[in-house]
Amino acid sequence: MKIRHSAFIAALAASAVAVAGCSGSASGEDASDSGPYRVLVTGAISGQGSLAANAQTSILAAKAGVEEVNKNGGIAGRTVELTVVDDGGDATKAVSNLRDAVNSGKKPDLYLNSGPSTVSAATLPILKQNKILSFNIGPTDNSSDPSEFPLNFDLSPSPTEYAVSLARYAKSKGYQQVGVIHGSSAYGEAFGKAMDSALSDEGVSMSATEEYDVAALDMTAQLQALKNKGTQALVIDAYGAPLGYLLTSLERLDWHIPLIGNTSVSGTALIAKPAPDGALGTRAASNLVMQVFPSTVYDAADTTVNTMVSSMASMGSIPSTLILADNYDPFGLVAAAADKVGSAADPQKLAEALETQEVLDNARTAFLPRYHYSPESHAPNLADDGYRFVPPSKLLNGQYGNPAA
Repeated sequence: MKIRHSAFIAALAASAVAVAGCSGSASGEDASDSGPYRVLVTGAISGQGSLAANAQTSILAAKAGVEEVNKNGGIAGRTVELTVVDDGGDATKAVSNLRDAVNSGKKPDLYLNSGPSTVSAATLPILKQNKILSFNIGPTDNSSDPSEFPLNFDLSPSPTEYAVSLARYAKSKGYQQVGVIHGSSAYGEAFGKAMDSALSDEGVSMSATEEYDVAALDMTAQLQALKNKGTQALVIDAYGAPLGYLLTSLERLDWHIPLIGNTSVSGTALIAKPAPDGALGTRAASNLVMQVFPSTVYDAADTTVNTMVSSMASMGSIPSTLILADNYDPFGLVAAAADKVGSAADPQKLAEALETQEVLDNARTAFLPRYHYSPESHAPNLADDGYRFVPPSKLLNGQYGNPAA
């Protein structure tokens, strides 16, 4: 993905963005109900390619979430004040930025990241130590475990959640002898293991699992092995350039079977671009459906999602799919929790409120239709209605399926 205008990058890197609301500032004090509700969002603004595009979309979503919550009275009557910092996608820099914020005398009430999971793993212990409420778009093995991180909530589903949805989709289509191909990244390996269990639990026969090196330019050998095992439908995990190489390898084998891509596939820019720059319209992609969230698919009747998209687009170009717009929802979630508690000053009480379905049902969210946090799990735990499976198409404002694209 290309980096957008330098002026937009500079604007994102501004030290603080305050959106009009209903209370004033109280600098130097800890969290209370008398000053602004301070939110720190971090992202790879200075990153390259897809890293920068993902950060831009993530931060746009956070800014739109601030605008919406402040229109509705803020959080416990406090104006939400958003500070944006550049972590370059680097965990060490993210830690330094967070420590600076904690030591500045204006400790954030809420912390949001823009991924990847290495940033989450590095910052979560500091957030826990300083008792800062956080929402996370880069899940780790234990980020959704309340016994480990009681004040953190994952916005993105785990590899296991994604795998269950994919297995149920394969079952609904009557597929048997389903193969899986995934990358050698930590996420890819976790996803491959999760697919093994999910397909078995759904009673779907699995032909084989193959792993490819994410630095490889050719996946023909792995695909040939899957073909030789009688694979009749193939689940794909591939993000960025590896997706292009994988589809090219399928063409080289002249192997055309149903393909089911996970959110790594639907979050890759080239799948929405026509050939020769992308894969859209190629024979290999014609067999593909992709796992997305409802908000990633255009629906003229969905006013909640359309409000989010309109607000984001008014602040700048949306360079990647809305799969990266997780950070819109924390503001509605925390506002609903604060309404229940009667205050936003105590992060522990807010976290406990977020574990109740009553609060989650009342939250104004758009990225995901509903969250299902609990005292046992701080993962979103989506039901089947939290996913869609769509063919590739051009993107407009981060969404597939818009006829105007």
